[in-house]
Amino acid sequence: MLKIIMLWTIWLIIVLVALLVVMFVYYFNKFVLLSNRIDNSLSQIDVQLRRRADLVPNLINTVKGYAKHEKGIMDSVTKAREAMMSAKDIVGKVKAGNVLESALGRLFAIAENYPQLKANENFMQLQQELASIEDKVAYSRQFYNDSILDYNNSVGVFPGILFARIFGKSHKEFLQIPEAQRAVPKVEF
Repeated sequence: MLKIIMLWTIWLIIVLVALLVVMFVYYFNKFVLLSNRIDNSLSQIDVQLRRRADLVPNLINTVKGYAKHEKGIMDSVTKAREAMMSAKDIVGKVKAGNVLESALGRLFAIAENYPQLKANENFMQLQQELASIEDKVAYSRQFYNDSILDYNNSVGVFPGILFARIFGKSHKEFLQIPEAQRAVPKVEF
């Protein structure tokens, strides 16, 4: 009888150790996979911001032909693009990308004063391409935040929280929209 109890105890210990090893491997792989997904989504944001910045010189050249006396806005768009291209990390690129987006908004507002420019096929094509890229930037930001949510959920719930502490993992920050862009625009008629 004692041998049977010892045999069951040994088998129980072996099963528990095997289960623990499987859980370690599972959570390690899960954290690696989620971290890679976050890195990929950041990369996608960077790609879309670069595509947008690469379109800016063509857009400026198109607008320059029609709005020669609007030099201030052209300079602000150019400076915003340069700031985005020289940003070292994704947070800096996103901030500079937001400034560029604002400057481009002012550029398109100026275009409203020039009917010939609005009718220019090249300008319309660039404007559509920028709108498409803006949609992709928004989607990429959403995908990044969704990836962060999955990661934070895995790190914050039981038993993931135990393994996260063992592997030195902690919550990550969501990509935030700057306060200036959250404000409701004032519309006057």
